[in-house]
Amino acid sequence: MRFDGTVNIKAPRDKVWPFLIDPHAISQCAPGLESLEVIVPDEKFKVVVSIGFGAVKVTFTADAEFVEREAPNRAKIKAHGKAPGSATDVVSEMTLSDGPDGSTDLAWWADITILGTIASLASRLMGGVTKKLTGAFFGCVKEKIEA
Repeated sequence: MRFDGTVNIKAPRDKVWPFLIDPHAISQCAPGLESLEVIVPDEKFKVVVSIGFGAVKVTFTADAEFVEREAPNRAKIKAHGKAPGSATDVVSEMTLSDGPDGSTDLAWWADITILGTIASLASRLMGGVTKKLTGAFFGCVKEKIEA
């Protein structure tokens, strides 16, 4: 499944970029994040995330890694997560560009694949869940950076 969107942040790229690539900063906004461990600074980290699909809550342990970074314009990340009887693969990219009045436009996309026992449930509910989670995430990011 592919998801994408754009967000305007009322701050220059030199303020937005460091926040977005700092796992500790960005983790403050990640819905369902239970833990974060930096494995290789500025490159690899491990997270534990719980996501609700309707009445079912699933906890994934995931390894994530920046696979491309072009400061302060673009970053791409890959993650592979496991939950009991299920797995997920995520590839996501963000691109920053100058917006109006010194702001930053952030365009993002994510390809998410879910396999295993929750795949059929997730496929029916993923659109609504993703819209809710990304709305909360980017609302928090804007709030933290614009403060």
